[in-house]
Amino acid sequence: MAEPFQDFAAERPMRKKFAKPPVKVACLPWCAFLDLFVASPANLLLVALRELDVAGKSPVPTYCISKGRKCSYLPSKRGGPRKKKQKASPSPEDSPEDAQYAVVPEFEEPAGMFSQIDVLSAPGAGLRHLDFTMPSMFQSYLGDENPSSVQMEPGPSSLNTQQCFVRTYGSEAEILNAYYDFIHSYFPLLPPRTSPPCRDRPLHCPISCSNPSAEPLMMYRPRSPLSLAVAAVLALIPHPADTEPTSPMSILQRRTYAHAFAQLANSIIEAECDLELSTTDPGQALSNPRPPISRDRLHARVPEDLETLLALLILSVYEYAQRGNLLKMRYRAGQALALALDKSLHAHVEENEFSEARRRAWWMTYYCVLQGSIVSTTPPTIVINDPQFTTPYPHFSSDSEGWSVLIQAQQVLVSATQFIDDLNKSLSSQSGMQYMYGRMQQLDSWTNAVLAQAEVLPIASLDTDFGDQHETITALCIRSISRIKLSSAQIKIHRFRAFSDIPLFIKRHCDLTAANPNHPPIDLNKLSISGSGIHNVSCPCSNLNPFQRSASTEYMTPSDSSTTSDTHPYIPQYPFASGFPYSSQHSAKICFNAAIVISRVFETLPYPHPLYSNQEQHQSRPLPRTMPSFACCLMQSSYAMFMIFYKARVAKQFSLDWENDLTGDSIDRLFGEIRQGLQRIIGVLSNYSLAFEALDGMRDEIQGAFHAAFPASV
Repeated sequence: MAEPFQDFAAERPMRKKFAKPPVKVACLPWCAFLDLFVASPANLLLVALRELDVAGKSPVPTYCISKGRKCSYLPSKRGGPRKKKQKASPSPEDSPEDAQYAVVPEFEEPAGMFSQIDVLSAPGAGLRHLDFTMPSMFQSYLGDENPSSVQMEPGPSSLNTQQCFVRTYGSEAEILNAYYDFIHSYFPLLPPRTSPPCRDRPLHCPISCSNPSAEPLMMYRPRSPLSLAVAAVLALIPHPADTEPTSPMSILQRRTYAHAFAQLANSIIEAECDLELSTTDPGQALSNPRPPISRDRLHARVPEDLETLLALLILSVYEYAQRGNLLKMRYRAGQALALALDKSLHAHVEENEFSEARRRAWWMTYYCVLQGSIVSTTPPTIVINDPQFTTPYPHFSSDSEGWSVLIQAQQVLVSATQFIDDLNKSLSSQSGMQYMYGRMQQLDSWTNAVLAQAEVLPIASLDTDFGDQHETITALCIRSISRIKLSSAQIKIHRFRAFSDIPLFIKRHCDLTAANPNHPPIDLNKLSISGSGIHNVSCPCSNLNPFQRSASTEYMTPSDSSTTSDTHPYIPQYPFASGFPYSSQHSAKICFNAAIVISRVFETLPYPHPLYSNQEQHQSRPLPRTMPSFACCLMQSSYAMFMIFYKARVAKQFSLDWENDLTGDSIDRLFGEIRQGLQRIIGVLSNYSLAFEALDGMRDEIQGAFHAAFPASV
């Protein structure tokens, strides 16, 4: 029986094992790196690779160059979207129902206009991650890039000539004074000043740039974890004597000093939270009281035991805005929460000289814990309305309701963020939509009620006392921040409904082309943009999974078999659409108005105005605002404006009436408002990014999409 098989094997033609030799293994790291970064559209390297591709260049791995070889890497052809067959033009014999969808013209748009919109509202959208550095083998391809976009070391020629200045201070009192000048208005951790403001006197010590990796030389080392955490933020603000604050060397030195202060603060926090006998006799260590803290108070009305907690709150914002690390942001806030609960700050009712400090410590801890949940789009680790949280709100002498409005705004925003996740689950499970409709209405009513409180500004009486004047400014800032947060909540509540009539949005989110059997499926590809135009329009923050129609009657609505005014001729009415308590046009207007409010209110936040020793130290441009823990609201605003811009462009090209008020010149005026709103957002982020590097990415993401949408404004 073996002979036939042997004969058959002998008759088979011999083939070469490889028609072309395989690519060497040494190229695989480069290939894997490319595949990894191409899969992440928010990554900065992808931007550089796109620019190289536009210039007609091909990035070649360093290994291939050093070996004198030609790189033969070819991207994998597996995966990616399936190519659909081109449908023929409708013939006269086609049915009228099919024809009404087949005659939709192609929507024309400049290439690349919306290719970046899908990342604008993702958790941590646009943040640069300084804790994850780029391998040095790839920096050679990005050496000419702007230092605000990539992490690059300064060239050797600049090391020998440039001297840098970093904002450091020579005493605890000067650090505390700078806290009130630069931080307090946006992040009021401490009670009001107990002494008149002093002139801002950062140390005038030029730093040699000959060795950027050397340990920073500190003329004065702060003693408290709180003063160290404050010093970390202050070091990021350009020094008044620095003539080139945006140079790579200045940025690197500020980053180095700030991180050194932050690490010192963390080391003291760990030491003070440790128990002396924990390693030798753990049981005895737990039964003994904590050792007293032997150092002077940084603030006369803040007990020493609160300084560790307050330092963690500042470091939480530092991890977000400077390092771009959401995990550490939440971790620091969680540490602060554990300390606050251990000290029973959540149920503090005793009235003494430290009462205001303890109230602010608790409610700012509460605020930061919820902020970590908001920016990462994760469920909060605490019950937001826990009845055990009985500590009264802090007090502004000029605004008795300011703190209440801020905390309510934070509660609304975290609830709106959770609403997105719950809507995703309802669409995925095809159940609970009636509950989601009601919840959307409740959240909208709650938001409007708190927004009405936030917009009623109290009559502030500016006393001659220095403390009240500065607290009045802080109270006004808190009101503005509350309005920003509430407007962001409005966008989160309404954005799915607002854009549920946009074909590309629906296709990306829910794959609803066959959801309604009463209408023939439309070919949404006919509405896609040719070339590399609008093809990634989505909102990843909501993570809306593909939706298939359920057999349950819960999704059946009276409009399933009828056409409403909320439906465009080329978009069928989907089964869940009319169940929403608001039309898509109404929700779109809410999103647009909220986005414009965010852009305007951010711009009205005051700049720091420290007192200088002489007029010569005044800088030509405003100092950066600080503590932008709520910068994600800017991303929400820009996302909404870009989507409204696209929606209006579709309406204008197809001559659709958007409730008869967005046609012709009115659409052009709308485009002008959107352009101005986006320019305000870019300006705000440019100001923040003078100090906080992680926000560079936010600015660049929005600016790139803005230039694609408004090329004439470049």
